[in-house]
Amino acid sequence: MEENEQILVRKKKLSALKAQGLPLYPNDFFPTHTTAEVRQRFGNVPEEHLQQLQDPFVLAGRIMSLRHFGKAAFFHLQDRSGQLQVYVRQGESPPEAVTLLREVLDIGDIVGVTGPLFRTRTGELTLKATTLRLLTKALRPLPEKWHGLQDIETRYRQRYLDLLVNPHVRETFRKRAQIIQLTRQFFLERDFLEVETPVMQSLAGGALARPFVTHHRALDMDLYLRIAPELYLKRLVVGGIERVFELGRNFRNEGVSTKHNPEYTMLEFYQAYATYEHLMTLTEELFFFLAQEVNNGPLLVYGEHQIDVTPPWRRLDFRAAICQYTGFSPAELEQEELVRTKARELGVLSPAAAPLGKILEELFEAVVEPHLIQPTFVIGYPVEVSPLARRNDTDPRFVDRFELYIAGREIANAFSELNDPEDQLQRFLQQLREREAGDEEAHSLDEDYVRALEYGMPPTAGEGIGIDRLVMLFTNSPSIRDVILFPHMRPERKGS
Repeated sequence: MEENEQILVRKKKLSALKAQGLPLYPNDFFPTHTTAEVRQRFGNVPEEHLQQLQDPFVLAGRIMSLRHFGKAAFFHLQDRSGQLQVYVRQGESPPEAVTLLREVLDIGDIVGVTGPLFRTRTGELTLKATTLRLLTKALRPLPEKWHGLQDIETRYRQRYLDLLVNPHVRETFRKRAQIIQLTRQFFLERDFLEVETPVMQSLAGGALARPFVTHHRALDMDLYLRIAPELYLKRLVVGGIERVFELGRNFRNEGVSTKHNPEYTMLEFYQAYATYEHLMTLTEELFFFLAQEVNNGPLLVYGEHQIDVTPPWRRLDFRAAICQYTGFSPAELEQEELVRTKARELGVLSPAAAPLGKILEELFEAVVEPHLIQPTFVIGYPVEVSPLARRNDTDPRFVDRFELYIAGREIANAFSELNDPEDQLQRFLQQLREREAGDEEAHSLDEDYVRALEYGMPPTAGEGIGIDRLVMLFTNSPSIRDVILFPHMRPERKGS
């Protein structure tokens, strides 16, 4: 039948129940076990021991398969923990249960069942229904191939269906929750304080990105969804909170791809009296800890690659990496016009006003990034693309910063923080000049942040880690949409 015909049939079944005066959506059935608890406790118990159990089992969940065999029927009940087979037979189960299953129930319905356990001839642990109640009628049928919803767009738009019929998707989001909980535990055990900073900000700061803008009517002022919590967290370091972190949402008004979603989750943390080199060690410890807890070891499979997160990880100089993968010599990297020309030949098109450091960064992302499969700290970024990072003492054209790459993607960004208020002000002013020249991602001038630095921020290092990309790595997910429950998409076409 067409889906709309199936919906009509199911609605007629619901109407028949209503005509009989039966409750259509009861809320008085309370399971005592989950299917996983039953399997764990009794999965290997012999049949003769199952027969000696006195108390019945009470479970609730969704019918995911239904097979009729004359006077008998089997269905698989799925709850939050898994599935268990249920058996109903005329003469052994109550007549109302047999009638309900034969005349009312469909795949997708939510039911409550009570009964003892036994094993079928094939040895499958099964619950024999002594009571069977309809708790919620599914008016729409599950996808025809319920065991594997394949259409990508449907999976993302109707995540509830995706979760229902694809066990590996439920496992992905279980792992996501576990990773976030373990990350929080990792930092709390190291004396970091978890905080919450504003999501709506009067200035879009803390990163080079295009913000979303909204308007506050009562205050008659524009506000920006934060692109990063960085400047607020460093204000807290000034205020004496020497180890601080936040797990929260960031928003960037940019394109959508397998690596980008306009709304995403970020971990940011700051540690006083530390350098970016200390954070390299801390990052290695975090990833190794997560791998042990989530994947039972340091080896992760991602696509065709096996990733080993065992410390120590490779350190790679930013300029040396560009030379290695483009054929530039170190001397050629100093010549802006030559770099700009060769970058165009390699398909990297930068605005005419873009400084050399920006061109090098775009060249790196296009040419070098795909080659960085095993965990690699890339160090020594140009100051032009690092307006909040401390200058390197040896070569002030560059900063004490690293970006972490794994499986060809940036996972983390960290640096020793700039705590010189005069230098910070000059960099903000340079960012303003770049904004006036057309760079919409250039940093705003945050005068209050400069004022905070004038009160004195201790030597500090800070880092941001993209949680979504981290989960992609740990769940072997090729797209960021696979690890975000409700990713942003274009409006659904009418009639879909």
